[in-house]
Amino acid sequence: MNYWMALTLGTVIAAGSYLVLSRDLLRSVIGLSLLGSAINLLVFSAGRLNTQAPPIIREGETILSAAANPLPQALVLTAIVIGFSLLCFSLVLIIRLVQLAKTRDSDQLRSAEPVSSDALKPPLSED
Repeated sequence: MNYWMALTLGTVIAAGSYLVLSRDLLRSVIGLSLLGSAINLLVFSAGRLNTQAPPIIREGETILSAAANPLPQALVLTAIVIGFSLLCFSLVLIIRLVQLAKTRDSDQLRSAEPVSSDALKPPLSED
């Protein structure tokens, strides 16, 4: 099962990275969402996958021996909520940006920026 989980994580991370590197804004946001889901799956799998015992420490013991760790589960649950809200905000922001700029291409959006006099910002290439 661990090999299947590793293969699944690798596939989702590869797909998310491919989409993030796209010039289309919607694909980039979907790629970020996939990467977030892959990281959630990675953290969740770090807390054990194959156990059925409840996370209860018996009297006289000091460590949790045969149960899944509840901390990664709580962290992933929180990350899912935060990731979903970030995805919704990003989609609304992209919809508004596309309405104003009339394009979804990130290179065309970059060329539409005013010329900056800031020395730290790299100049726009004339390709």
